[in-house]
Amino acid sequence: ENRPVPEPGPNEVLLRMHSVGICGSDVHYWQHGRIGDFVVKEPMVLGHEASGTVIKVGSGVTHLKPGDRVAIEPGVPREVDEFCKAGRYNLSPSIFFCATPPDDGNLCRFYKHSASYCYKALASLTSNTFRDGNSTTCLGNMCQCSTTLVGRNFFLMSRPIGLVNVLVAKMMGAAAVVITDLSASRLQKAKEIGADFTIQVKNETPQEVASKVESLLGCMPEITVECTGVQACIQAGIYATRSGGTLVLVGLGPEMVTVPIVNAAVREVDIRGIFRYCNTWPVAIALLSSKRINVKPLVTHRFPLEKALEAFETTRRGEGVKVMLKCDPTDQSP
Repeated sequence: ENRPVPEPGPNEVLLRMHSVGICGSDVHYWQHGRIGDFVVKEPMVLGHEASGTVIKVGSGVTHLKPGDRVAIEPGVPREVDEFCKAGRYNLSPSIFFCATPPDDGNLCRFYKHSASYCYKALASLTSNTFRDGNSTTCLGNMCQCSTTLVGRNFFLMSRPIGLVNVLVAKMMGAAAVVITDLSASRLQKAKEIGADFTIQVKNETPQEVASKVESLLGCMPEITVECTGVQACIQAGIYATRSGGTLVLVGLGPEMVTVPIVNAAVREVDIRGIFRYCNTWPVAIALLSSKRINVKPLVTHRFPLEKALEAFETTRRGEGVKVMLKCDPTDQSP
């Protein structure tokens, strides 16, 4: 669909979009028209894992200029409410968030965004700004859900974002990381980037998966991160986590699931959610700039914007790891 090039407001910038990654939430909206209470009621532009180049700045913008390459944080508070005051703006009920009804995303040629939520890439990232800048979205999520990992055992139930969790967990000092997935190729990639153990799940029960995790680690993991939203995986996460440990729910699945809540309660397993991002972009960019995190192996497919449907179908089939759409026809570089 052709739309007018937007005009940035005083505190906004106009971006020529370069790269937009396809997230599982994008596919879910496309296939099902809703995630929980967020319901698509009219046409909506997808895309929130994005980077681009500043081509115009609003009158009040001083920290960016045309030509700057930036990573885009997709959530922008609309008001300074109680959550913003507490430093948890990601929970603000009125927040603008790319590609969440009714807010359009940034899978387009030109896009305007709050300048305060566009982060200029550091000099050391210049050659790979767009790939790395895009990856700050996934890194930001992991940085937010991480507690102290030094010396701890870590269990991860994967989707593409799970592989980013492997990178960050190992960098933060996890003693051992075990990851489960249905996909053999994704598990192979996990091994390549640092996972200590992998489990390809087939027909095992949640209790059997938990038992395999304990057997591989020699103990139950202190921290479990569940990235799929699948009921059986949430159950496995509870059974697997050490008493007094923490289960972090990253993946979003059905609104209602059945879980062994008594098992969690009597063993004091803390279950916590993680929603979007909050104050994580600077940390993620610093990790990339320091070269302690290398996201290059995770980008397995690239498509021009004109082949968006093919790209979405590739993601829906679970092929590769991260599928990227290249929005600038004059620059198809990574």
